Parts: sequence; structure tokens; C-alpha cells
Amino acid sequence: MFGNAVFRWREDKPPAPGPAPQTRPATLGVALGGGAARGWAHIGVFRALTAAGIVPDIITGTSIGAVVGGCYAAGELDNLEAFARSLTRRRVFGLLDLNFAGSGLISGNRLSRLLDARLKDTRIETLKYGYVAIATELGTGHEVWMSRGRLVDAMRASYALPGIFQPVRINGRWLVDGALVNPVPVSAARALGAEVVIAVNLQTDVFGRGTVIHDHSADPIAEEAIGAATAGQPGEGDARRILRRQFIGDGDGPPSIPSVMVEAFNIIQDRIARSRLAGDPPDLTIGPKLGKIGSFDFHRAAEAIDVGYDAAQRMTAEIAASLTTVA
Repeated sequence: MFGNAVFRWREDKPPAPGPAPQTRPATLGVALGGGAARGWAHIGVFRALTAAGIVPDIITGTSIGAVVGGCYAAGELDNLEAFARSLTRRRVFGLLDLNFAGSGLISGNRLSRLLDARLKDTRIETLKYGYVAIATELGTGHEVWMSRGRLVDAMRASYALPGIFQPVRINGRWLVDGALVNPVPVSAARALGAEVVIAVNLQTDVFGRGTVIHDHSADPIAEEAIGAATAGQPGEGDARRILRRQFIGDGDGPPSIPSVMVEAFNIIQDRIARSRLAGDPPDLTIGPKLGKIGSFDFHRAAEAIDVGYDAAQRMTAEIAASLTTVA
């Protein structure tokens, strides 16, 4: 019927594969929040990231976050950690150069000299990573991003907690702690070009569950209990011990003067951070559980570092997975 016709079945061959999509690591930014002594946890965060082979391209920091981030960027994290772990209550008190005539309880010169000894005239422009320290201008309330100049001066301005440290004058501006305007500077990291931003928020366990106590007694018994706790303690006549108790606290009586100021500031900082992070959320958040560490517990560095390490280590797989993007 078909004669000598020869039939050949046509095989549909799949098209030749095209070139594989090009990938590259995403530009990673780490935004380090403020939190006074709790900021030693940032050291542990960097240790965990380094152990997992995760290296940030951009570092932005506020207050203690600016200090730890700046030391990491300058290659001085080992020395900062050794210093932090060496602190005792007595040594912390020795670093407080009290200043009753200026605009802060502490002049900050002793801390500044320690930073100067290691960082000298290191400039932000020469750092291996992109870096910004956040400060607030007195009077105007401007948010000031310090992205060039002396690293130590930028750090000092960023951690100049109002009432505790004297404001820092830079280029005609009086600057104080950046947590007043941007406690966890995600926005700065994105502005510097970060495609993936990790926020390290030190306040999540401290004030994250803040609510309203709608029925609380003002019974004077509470005041009597405070008086009883502080009465008859040894060293009442020793001026140095009284000052030490006022500025460091003793664990049993009312909180120290700096602790009251810092904790009040942290409450404000937490409320501001919630608003800023809601408007410009990070891609990932590391929230170390630091509620048991007080704002002035600088002598508890080992504990804070461990907490920071554990919090970051739990997220390293998720962070690594987020860092591959199509070119």
C-alpha cells in the first residue's frame, strides 16, 4: 500500500541547555544596636559569623554597636575582647572619670585613651569594610552618619549617652548617642549598598514584652523595704565606697545613678527601635537573650559574649542561605 516509502520517526530533542544563571554572593550588611554592657554580645555574634565563614561587607553601629563594629572593621576585635573579659567591678569603677562640672557625669577621657592606644589615628576611609557610626546632634535632633574621619572620634560621639558622657564636638556639631534617633541602624546599612541586612537587636529580651500594668499598688511598704535594704551597710562613712555604690550599685539596694539613666534611655531606645524596624525591617534579626545582664554590668562580658555567640550560631545556616543571589 505504501510502496517502498520509508518512514522515519522524528525524535523531538530537548533544546540545548543555555548558560547557567550567574550567581554571586549578596552584599551583606550587619547593623549593630545599642545596649551599653549588653553590647559585648556583639563580639560573640562576630565570632559565630566568622566561624561559619560569613564575612560582612558593611557594618553600621549605634553606641556600643559602633565600638564593637569599629574594632572588628579595624582588626582589633581580639584586643577588645581581651579587654572586655578582663573587666571587674573594681576596674569598671576605675575607668569612670567622674566629672561634676561638665555636661556629663563621666568625661570619658580614660575610655578614649584606651581606644586611642589601639586605634591611634585610624580613619574610617581606610577600613577594610564599609562602616558608619550613628550619632545624634543636640539642638536639631539630626541623625548624623559618620562615614569618614577618625574612627575613635566617631565611636565616642556614637556612645555619648546624654547625662552620662559629655557630648562630643565634631565639625561644629555637639553629638550624643545615636540610639536617640536610630537604635539599630538598618537604614544606614541599606544606604551603603547592603542587599541583605542582619540586625543585631540587644533589646528584644529586655523590653520586647513591655505592656501596661493596669493595677499596681502605691503602698509605702515598698519604700520602707528599699530603705531597709540600704540601711546599715558597711562603708557608709567611706566617701569612695559611697560613690562606688552610687555609680556601680551593690546588687541589694536601689540601682545606681548611671543604671537608672541608662535603663530609662533603653526604654526610649526600645520604643524608637520598634518603630524604625517596622518601617525598614531587616532581612534577618539576631536577638540575644540578655535580660539578666544589666546595662552597667560591663564586668559580665564573658556571659554576654557567649549569649551573642549562641544566638548568632543558631542562625548561621539561614544567613548563609540568604547570601546567594542571581547576578
